[in-house]
Amino acid sequence: MKLLRLTPTALAAALLVTHAQAQETPPVEPIATVVVSASADASAQGLPSAYAGGQVARGGRLGLLGNIDIMDTPFNTMNYTQALIQDQQARSVADVVQNDPAVRVARGFGNYQELYVIRGFAVNSDDLAYNGLYGMLPRQFVASELLERVEVLRGANSFVNGAAPGGGGIGGAINLLPKRAPNAPLTQVTMGVETGGQAYVATDIARRFGPESRLGVRVNAVRRDGDTAVEREGRELSLYSVGVDYRGRGYRLSADVGHQDHQLTGARPSVTVAAGVPIIAAPDSDSNYAQPWTFSGERDTFGTLRGEVDLPGGAVAWAALGLRSGDEMNILSSATVTAANGNATMSRFDNTREDKVRTGEIGARTELKTGSVSHKLSATASSFHSESKNAYGMSDFAGFASNIYRPVNVAAPSAGFFTGGVLANPLLTQKSILSSVALADTLGFMDERLLLTVGARHQTIKSFGYDYTTGAPNAQYEESDVTPVAGIVFKPLKGVSVYANYSEALQQGPVASGTDIVNVGEVFAPYVSRQKEIGVKYDGGKLGMTAAVFSTAQPSGYVQDRRFGLFGEQRNRGLELTVFGTPVRGLRLLGGLTLLDAELRKTAGGLNEGKDAIGVPDTQVNLGAEWDVPGVQGLSLNARGLYTSTQYADAGNTQKLPSWSRLDIGANYATRFMDRNVTLRARVDNVTDKNYWASAGGYPGFGYLVQGGPRSVVVSATVDF
Repeated sequence: MKLLRLTPTALAAALLVTHAQAQETPPVEPIATVVVSASADASAQGLPSAYAGGQVARGGRLGLLGNIDIMDTPFNTMNYTQALIQDQQARSVADVVQNDPAVRVARGFGNYQELYVIRGFAVNSDDLAYNGLYGMLPRQFVASELLERVEVLRGANSFVNGAAPGGGGIGGAINLLPKRAPNAPLTQVTMGVETGGQAYVATDIARRFGPESRLGVRVNAVRRDGDTAVEREGRELSLYSVGVDYRGRGYRLSADVGHQDHQLTGARPSVTVAAGVPIIAAPDSDSNYAQPWTFSGERDTFGTLRGEVDLPGGAVAWAALGLRSGDEMNILSSATVTAANGNATMSRFDNTREDKVRTGEIGARTELKTGSVSHKLSATASSFHSESKNAYGMSDFAGFASNIYRPVNVAAPSAGFFTGGVLANPLLTQKSILSSVALADTLGFMDERLLLTVGARHQTIKSFGYDYTTGAPNAQYEESDVTPVAGIVFKPLKGVSVYANYSEALQQGPVASGTDIVNVGEVFAPYVSRQKEIGVKYDGGKLGMTAAVFSTAQPSGYVQDRRFGLFGEQRNRGLELTVFGTPVRGLRLLGGLTLLDAELRKTAGGLNEGKDAIGVPDTQVNLGAEWDVPGVQGLSLNARGLYTSTQYADAGNTQKLPSWSRLDIGANYATRFMDRNVTLRARVDNVTDKNYWASAGGYPGFGYLVQGGPRSVVVSATVDF
C-alpha cells in the first residue's frame, strides 16, 4: 500500500489551504492563544495539569495530535508527574513505570540496558521519546532528574509517533518531558544515601527573566557514587542538563542540552538457563555472581530545539530538531546455568559502540468547523538518521566454570578469540534512516460528545549494514508502508468516556539469513502489528478509573520448507483496569490490574502452537497508596505492592518462573527548618527481602532471567533555598 509522497512544505501548505477553504463557510472565531505556563513542547496550552492527588496528569502528548485530555483520547494513557518521581525517590525511568500495571521492567540481551514490557511486548530504551523525538537519550539508563513527566501510551502507536527506530511501538510507547522553569524562582538541593553506601546529591535551579518573565532557565546537576545494595556492585552517575524556554508574542521556543555519564562496575548479570534444565531458585537477593572485572560505561551528550508559531485564523505550526552523540564500552560476562545445583559456564564479551543521531519534525495544526461538525486537523513530517560504529571481542566459546550460588572468580580471559573490528577504533556497522508524513483529523459531533479520529502515516524505513572488520557494505534495506488509525470517543454522561480504536505498529522487516535456506538475502516488507481496543474511562473529579480490553497480533518469522518467511504470529489479548486520584481527603491511590493471554500461533511445524509467549505473565497487579497522617502536618506514609504471576523462559513452556510479589514502603515529611522548606524522605523497596526472578527475556526468542533487587533503604533530604 503506497501513499502519495509529499514534501514537508507541501504537507503544511495543504493543511493551511484546507483551513482557508473551510473559512468560506460560516466564519469560526479564532482560537485565542493564552500562555498559561511554560511547556516542554513549546505549546500555547502549556503543560497539562495534574489530576487530584498530583501523581498523574490530566493529559499528555500524543505525537502529532498534541496534548490531549485523558477523557478526549481514544487511547489508554498514564502520565506520571515529577511529584511522584520525587516522592518515590525514583532513580530512572524503570523506577517510575513500575507504578503502571500494564508495564514490567526487564533488561537488554546480555547487557544492562533498561527494557520496558508493555502489554507483553518489549519497548527498548532506544525507543524512548524525549519531548516527542526518538533517539535523543542515553540507550541504557535515563536518570529521573532530567524529567518533568513520564508519559506512557499503551498500545500500538506507529501512527501517533512514527516507527520506533529500535523496533518497539507494538505494546506501547514512553515519552519523557524535560523540566521547565516555573513562574516562581526555584533553588533546591537534595542529598541522600542508600543501602550499600551509595551517596547522592542533586541541585535543581530555575529562574525566569525579562519583561513578563518570558525567558526561563532551569539547570539540573546530579551525582551518584558508591556501592549498591547488591554485593560488590558499584554505580557512578554524573548528569548535567539545562532547559531554556521563551514565551514570545505569537511564538514559543524551548531548548534542552544535557550530558550523562553512567558507569557500572561488577554489576549483577542476567542468567540463561540451558535447554532441558528446569528454572532453579533465585540466589540470595543481595548476592552477586558477576566477575569482578566486568564493567559497563556510557557517556552521552544530547540537545533539542523546538518552536511553535501562531498563524492566522488560529492555526499553529511547529518544528523540532534533536542531536545526540553517545559512546559505550562494556566488558560483560553472563552466566548460563547447566545444572540444577547452580553450576554455570561464563565467558567474556567486550564491545564498544559510538552513536550519532539526528532527528527532526515539522508540523501544523488547526481547528475549524464545517456546519455543526468541528475539526482538529494535524499534519507532520519527520526524519530520523542514526549511524552506529561497533566492535566486539569474545573469549573462547568453552568459557569457564562458576556457580550462581557459590560464585567462582577467575582472572579475566582474553577477548581476542573471536573478534569483529577493532575495539579501540570501531567502524561504521549500521545506518538507519526513517522518514514519514502523517495527516489526521479529529471530528467533533453532538457538541463534542462524540469524537472521531482518523488518519494515516506513510513511513519509509532504510537500513544499511556494514562489515565489522572491513567496513564494506553487506546489507541494504528500503521499504515503505502506511499505518492508519481510527479512534472514537463517546461521552454518554458527564465524567464518562467510552472509546475504541484500531491502530498499527510498524517494525523494520527482516532479511532472510541462516543455513540451508533457499532465499538468503531476501528482504521483507516492514512488520505490521495490528491492534483492536475498546474501553471506558471515568473521571469523578477526585477519582479516575479506566478499563480496557485489547488484542494485538504480531507477525513472526521462521523457516518452512527451507524458506525463511513471516509465517508465524504472536497474539496478545488482555484486560486492563486502572485507578488513580483521591477517593477521600488525605488518601491517594495509584494502581490497577492487567490480565494477559499471550499466545504463539502458526509456529514452525506447529511445535509450539498455542503455547505462551516468553516472558509474558498472565496477571500483573499494582496497588499503591499514600496517606496523610492526621494530626501530623506534612507527614505522609506510602506503600506499593507488586504481583507478577508465573511466566515462561522458553517457547516450549518447559521452563517456568515462579510468581513473585514485592512490598515497598515509604514516608515523606515536609516541614520548615531555619526558615527553609525541608522535605525528608525515606523508602524501603522489597521490604521482605524476597529472592525472585523478576523477568524472563526481552529479546525475541531468548528467555534470559533477571533477578529482582534486594531490600534497599534510601533516605534523602530536600532543602528549598
